[in-house]
Amino acid sequence: MGIKPAVKTPQHSQKFTYIDAVIELMRTGFADLPLHGGSAPRWLFERMVKLEGAIAEVIVEEYGTAELLKRLSSPHWFQAFACAVGFDWHSSGTTTVTCGALKEALELRNLGVKVAGGKGAASRATQQEIGRIGEEFRFTGRKIDELRRASRLCAKVDNNCIQDGHELYHHVMVIAENGDWCVVQQGMHKERNYARRYHWFHPEKFVVEPHTGIVGERVENVLDLTAKESVEVQKTSVDIVCDDFDRLPRYLASLTHQSTLDDFMDRHPIKLQRLQMPLNVNWDVLKRVYEFQPRNFEELVGFKGVGASTLRALALISELVFGKEASWKDPVRYSFAVGGKDGVPYPVDRKTMDESTRFLREAIEGARIGKKEKIEALKRLPDFRE
Repeated sequence: MGIKPAVKTPQHSQKFTYIDAVIELMRTGFADLPLHGGSAPRWLFERMVKLEGAIAEVIVEEYGTAELLKRLSSPHWFQAFACAVGFDWHSSGTTTVTCGALKEALELRNLGVKVAGGKGAASRATQQEIGRIGEEFRFTGRKIDELRRASRLCAKVDNNCIQDGHELYHHVMVIAENGDWCVVQQGMHKERNYARRYHWFHPEKFVVEPHTGIVGERVENVLDLTAKESVEVQKTSVDIVCDDFDRLPRYLASLTHQSTLDDFMDRHPIKLQRLQMPLNVNWDVLKRVYEFQPRNFEELVGFKGVGASTLRALALISELVFGKEASWKDPVRYSFAVGGKDGVPYPVDRKTMDESTRFLREAIEGARIGKKEKIEALKRLPDFRE
């Protein structure tokens, strides 16, 4: 198997139709999830556990476990859910506290849905908890292994394939007794102190636009190896690591040698700035990858030891040597705190917001909780749309 450097040709822009514009207006957005210190008071957390459990029970009874997972994987519905149960809806703690309360609520109710993982140390227990849940739901060993692999891949994709400056610190997998699952995880940008939340629902492909939505502050120069525009880079990266291991150091050496880059710097200064050479490439890992011979990009990403630096180096070679360009468009999609009726900086998807609040309102009204709690929860729902 061999690969040859590509000859650069002028790129023709695709025709952007009116329908494309409408779809983009429906999908894109921007959100603030600022870091707020402290923790939720116990009285509030206990109240959230009670409300979330009641709402989840209604949804499972009326629509089934799959609908609950789909709702949790919707950024709009999740945001409305957090608002209704009483948490500060636009802060980074929205994710961690809402998921923590849901985990406790589902342990108290026999709904056929459980949560593995959590924030910080709890996220590192996810693999063990998946095993416990799998045994409780009588999954086969193979099914438990599939869930564990899915959990690891979700984390690796959002940490390494989407290089947006956010480091994951929260990861939960919600698992239904029929084997369906969704993942809600969150990363923090160390310099900006803003969070970004990533939603998943049992995707067919883990490395090609697998998210149901991403909420966060938009940033510049995001390397998105999961975008459809990056598929050729994915294929080339696999070819590079499988072809001839001895060539890899030569590729990188030629790209980092000043005399080799002079001409490229004059012609493509922005690309060079984006594709900065990683400081650390683990050659031992790349040697093991070569011996393993991954069949596709998903296997490459999932290989133990392959991280952000390795994938960035392969993207560098793919673009500068073989002419396969990755996407640099930030995949963040949704907005709640910023962006209003004037569409600045991004339009708000009011139809989806309305549908989310309507569905949640019906669940609250059908929940077996006190009248006062229902009224208070319903009163908080309009805050989601302000």
